[in-house]
Amino acid sequence: MSGGDDATGADEPTRAVAQGTFDLVHPGHVHYLREAAAMADELHVIVARSANVSHKADPVLAARQRRDVVESIDAVDEAHLGNESDIFVPIERIDPDVIVLGYDQHHDEAALSDALADRGLDCEVDRAGPREPKYDDELLSTGRIIDRILERRG
Repeated sequence: MSGGDDATGADEPTRAVAQGTFDLVHPGHVHYLREAAAMADELHVIVARSANVSHKADPVLAARQRRDVVESIDAVDEAHLGNESDIFVPIERIDPDVIVLGYDQHHDEAALSDALADRGLDCEVDRAGPREPKYDDELLSTGRIIDRILERRG
């Protein structure tokens, strides 16, 4: 995507939003964020608060620590903590051109598009592709990293 013209004729940067838990950041996360960054001029990442993570085990790391780690990744322009009561609040504030989902995230693209439209948010919903392991024992899942730690040190 490229910048568009605003009413003054100046280019305004396009914004992408990626979101997730980002607990124990691994190469799969970096791949997702780099793909998302390639879809716009700026990448904003919304890091889920622990209270909003209901589809998997509670994060190991605190939300602010996860946000700080994500913000240190070169592809990320700004990382935000999610809103505890309404996940759309940061999206409304950022006003993205595209929301990029991870290839294996549990979100339904059509349902998300409908919810965005209901709130008057005009943006695309896209999905990043998978990152294949580069070698046999590479782990691209936080759950698998935790399992290996428990196996070796538990």
